[in-house]
Amino acid sequence: MENYQVTISRDKEAHHFEVGEYVHYDETKCKYRVFENGTYVASFEPDNNRLLHICQNPGDIDEEILHLLADQIEARYPFDINDKESS
Repeated sequence: MENYQVTISRDKEAHHFEVGEYVHYDETKCKYRVFENGTYVASFEPDNNRLLHICQNPGDIDEEILHLLADQIEARYPFDINDKESS
């Protein structure tokens, strides 16, 4: 899957991120990796309800920004009650 761009605005400041999803995800690794200006800054992992949680934050990004980013990623891939993997 290709990486995609997400912009998060907070306090009149815009943060431009590139998000990559690992489709062959296993529970020992983070599923989504986040880059800012080409540098790896954070990653997320889903819980059993597919809500994202911060996995790593090497870029020391403000957690409120990361939570807004997680909301955008979740909105891009909404939970499907008919999805067989969620059972």
